[in-house]
Amino acid sequence: MSDIIHLLPDSVANQIAAGEVIQRPASVIKELVENAVDAGATAIQIVLKDAGRTLIQVIDNGKGMSPTDARLAFERHSTSKIRKAEDLFTLHTMGFRGEALASIAAIAQVELRTRRSEDEVGTCVRMAASQCEGQESVSTPVGSNFSVKNIFFNVPARRKFLKSNQVELSNILSEFERMALINTQVAFTLTHNDTELFDLPASNLRQRIVALFGKSLNQQLLSLDTSTSLVKISGYVGRPESARKRGALQYFFVNGRYMRHPYFHKAVTICYENLVPVGEMPNYFINLTVEPETIDVNIHPTKSEIKFENEQPIWQILSASVKEALGKYSATPTIDFDMEDAPEIPTSKPGAHVVPPTVQVDKSYNPFRSGGGGTSAKRPQYDWQQLYSSFNSAGGGESLTPDTDEVVPSKVDFSGGYVSRLSDEEPKAPQESGIFPEFESKLNQSGRPVLQLKGRYIAVPTVDGLMIVDQHRAHGVILFERFMAGISSREMASQRILFPEMMQLTVSQAAVLREIWDDLTALGFDLADMGQNSYSVNAVPAGIEGGDACDLIGQMIATASEKEHDAKTSLQQRIAWTLAEAAAVPVGQTLSKEEMSTMVDDLLSLKTPAYTPAGKTVFVVISHDELQKRFN
Repeated sequence: MSDIIHLLPDSVANQIAAGEVIQRPASVIKELVENAVDAGATAIQIVLKDAGRTLIQVIDNGKGMSPTDARLAFERHSTSKIRKAEDLFTLHTMGFRGEALASIAAIAQVELRTRRSEDEVGTCVRMAASQCEGQESVSTPVGSNFSVKNIFFNVPARRKFLKSNQVELSNILSEFERMALINTQVAFTLTHNDTELFDLPASNLRQRIVALFGKSLNQQLLSLDTSTSLVKISGYVGRPESARKRGALQYFFVNGRYMRHPYFHKAVTICYENLVPVGEMPNYFINLTVEPETIDVNIHPTKSEIKFENEQPIWQILSASVKEALGKYSATPTIDFDMEDAPEIPTSKPGAHVVPPTVQVDKSYNPFRSGGGGTSAKRPQYDWQQLYSSFNSAGGGESLTPDTDEVVPSKVDFSGGYVSRLSDEEPKAPQESGIFPEFESKLNQSGRPVLQLKGRYIAVPTVDGLMIVDQHRAHGVILFERFMAGISSREMASQRILFPEMMQLTVSQAAVLREIWDDLTALGFDLADMGQNSYSVNAVPAGIEGGDACDLIGQMIATASEKEHDAKTSLQQRIAWTLAEAAAVPVGQTLSKEEMSTMVDDLLSLKTPAYTPAGKTVFVVISHDELQKRFN
């Protein structure tokens, strides 16, 4: 039998390595910019065509390379950053593995022009699919100029799975923001399809944050400055009032390197527990400086996950530093009593004679005696057997298994809370509405009792027991189905705003907005591009007028930015659910009996009424057996 183990060709090995290091155009930019920073560049220019699909060009004014170094840089495991294994624990550079350029050259066409300050002429190296296509002397400025063309041109499967230009540009902008935030000593420019998106001069961290995310953030930043023998903490945290439900600006850096660290994230957020509403997250831009030998950055291909030797004490120092910043700047909200036009409250004065109010007590009433006492004639008498007749309906213990795939779309007007159906048609018979006909038939009885609990739940008796409905989630899933139907049909009604609202976005937010523009239009929004990333909101979906349209659109932009989407439908569902959650009746709103009954009817007419798109329970049914056990 012949031998079956053999060495892979370098080109194949490089493509395999590229699968870990280079995942999308943003990965190429990250690697090239980090190399430029390591080379001592003070100005870095990034030029993109078609979100990096066609061209990624990174130009720096760093130290440059000799002709020999320029050619050797594209070989695997060639690096100037380390020489022995021990150097991994004393890293002061962003790169160190020597895989980035080899991986890029394996899946793209690369041209490098570079020159050192002591050389009269530079050199040009051209690579394609790991093969050197030529090297020659050229006239070029000091520094390096990388041109990466046709990414994944020789790996069609990888190129096919790239997202749309808007999605890829959004990922590039996110990566760019991370690098620009920590390298404030470097001037950055970013151009996409001949349009300049950023022109950032060298500055301090606060100025860089404002340049990236808008002037409104300037007054919301609280500075951190703590030095100990273990760690030095610097940066900013946001005031509690700047917390966001989605899209919070949260950045951790260690020794000039961006990182994700859930443990330290918890140290920050726990300081805001009593300062921000549940579900909202604070902004923070925090840089940790530690001894290089106390961390390990070589545990993830993207180097974004880092292990700390002194993780627990740093957690405590970080938490104390954030609490000090919040306390030092009086971030804790205070209560301001506005006494103007306040009603006069009588107070007791020394020596004044206070006459207590007279209370009439019916001493003949005995709640444990049949008839209720002498005042029973004044109390309404209820026929409890008739009121709870739905408990005694024929049958019991039926399964909630769907019987049909017919879906009746919800027709709800929620302009003033949860009201009634828009249509004047008579409701369909229980067996014709929704996929829970048997279960719904137990509820569609005239005069059935419904009860609201603590402004949050709706209690409805059924043959099987007691159904408890979360009113906010129930209304949310009803509206979600309506919005999804509107996106599909493109027939959602709009309500014009008398005075259009202006919305100022960051560059990355504007890129995401363009990605979801058609879906917002289908939902009933009418937006106009005013230039310079400013937009006017001229109309909103009918029924949600009166709310903060700009905040709502901001939430949907943040939702669309949260993670990658495998299909257009997934993105549309997330947008529709964000809008439905915001428009649903809030917890604590009092509903009339008719409103509650209509909500239950519409809920049970849906195809999937039991869970929200986020997987949360909408209603539960407490069986008679469970209730009986409570009284045993």
